[in-house]
Amino acid sequence: MAIGEFGGAPTTPGQNGTLLSTPLYWFYEMSHVALNPSRAWADATRLFFKNPVNPLSFTTYGKSIAAACELFERSTRRYGRPEWLISSTTVGGERVPVQIKTVWERPFCRLLHFERIFDREPNRPQPRLLIVAPMSGHYPTLLRGTVEAFLPNHDVYVTEWIDARMVPPSEGGFDLDDYIDYLIAMLHTLGGETHVIAVCQPSVPVVAAVSLMEADDDPHVPTSMVLMGGPIDTRVNPTAVNDLAEKRGTDWFRNHVITKVPFPNPGFMRDVYPGFLQLNGFVSMNLARHIEAHKQLFLHLVRGDGDSAQKHKEFYDEYLAVMDLAAEFYLQTVEVVFVRHALPLGEMTHRGRPIDPGRIRRTGLLTIEGEHDDISGVGQTEAAHALCANVPADRRAHWLQPGVGHYGVFNGSRFRAEIAPRIADFVLSVGHISRASRNTFAKRRSHNGSSALHQV
Repeated sequence: MAIGEFGGAPTTPGQNGTLLSTPLYWFYEMSHVALNPSRAWADATRLFFKNPVNPLSFTTYGKSIAAACELFERSTRRYGRPEWLISSTTVGGERVPVQIKTVWERPFCRLLHFERIFDREPNRPQPRLLIVAPMSGHYPTLLRGTVEAFLPNHDVYVTEWIDARMVPPSEGGFDLDDYIDYLIAMLHTLGGETHVIAVCQPSVPVVAAVSLMEADDDPHVPTSMVLMGGPIDTRVNPTAVNDLAEKRGTDWFRNHVITKVPFPNPGFMRDVYPGFLQLNGFVSMNLARHIEAHKQLFLHLVRGDGDSAQKHKEFYDEYLAVMDLAAEFYLQTVEVVFVRHALPLGEMTHRGRPIDPGRIRRTGLLTIEGEHDDISGVGQTEAAHALCANVPADRRAHWLQPGVGHYGVFNGSRFRAEIAPRIADFVLSVGHISRASRNTFAKRRSHNGSSALHQV
């Protein structure tokens, strides 16, 4: 799911890819419109053969027709933004309602607060977490399990990136520099004592944002940052994804995957990397597995295995929901992170200002990697420790999770059982150290002021 999943990027023939990629989105939209009558017919047929009044609905023939129609409809629909479906959590053994509120907003992002409604405040500390979701094709609801794992003992905020095709061109562009500006603005909104968790792609802009804040001696610098499976230095154990990005170069992606949003979307004529092309890449990387999964769905529907069919639907409702990325952001990320390796080489800048992770002193650092990650290779995220050399030893840690791939770093049973507790412990310990340091500093400042006054 990282922005580096170039392995399945569609290849267009010939030298002038722009001529072919420009109308591609328009043809895609027209095909959806053209299939509307067929989808309606398939859905009506499915209902006819599932109706208990119809005797054929109890036969293998009727069930097979209904299952085939459902597969056709699901395979040709456009999947919208999934809902979070989080209405409550358990805090201290009690069920607590959760309300999702927008607390900050700009054209390309909303900051969501998963506010827990307490009858009385819990005794255990509730650290504030800012989870920075990847802006890499899927919606941030892909982190639903991540949010659910932290909600019982943390005050959780999540970035909800906006589908670029829904943002009018009049709102301006959005690139990696804007991304970093957004992060700094969100941290200012939340105030101090915030812990940032960057899931995959945001690791680089999060390090950049914290570096700039530390260089400015910003009082709202986060207490800690947790980098999970992020491409800090893709020269370390490069994956097929990294190799392809470096081999192709930025111009190839500009010519082959960038197109304009068609009418009647609000972002009409905005340059984007469209979601359907990204999805083509995601699916083609494991095509046989996806075909087998849909074959099993057909069999589950015919057999009436509702639980297995529902699990399949829930997964693919999320997996097939994709969003467009602003072309400027996508291409700049390819260039800076995967082609030039600008951050580890000390060449990354933000609006002309050099970014120096060595300036980070107050923010703790935890890096997490998956043993079988085929997107961000082992060592790519850990490389942040060498860059952030001035973070004190008692405020840094690294964890390599055995037996998980890229997705398992931030979701699944091993994440809940092994990774999330480690993050929670790190956040609490670093928060305790930070409070002690601030108190010591305040006492010294008070003492120095008193001494000076006495001398006067």
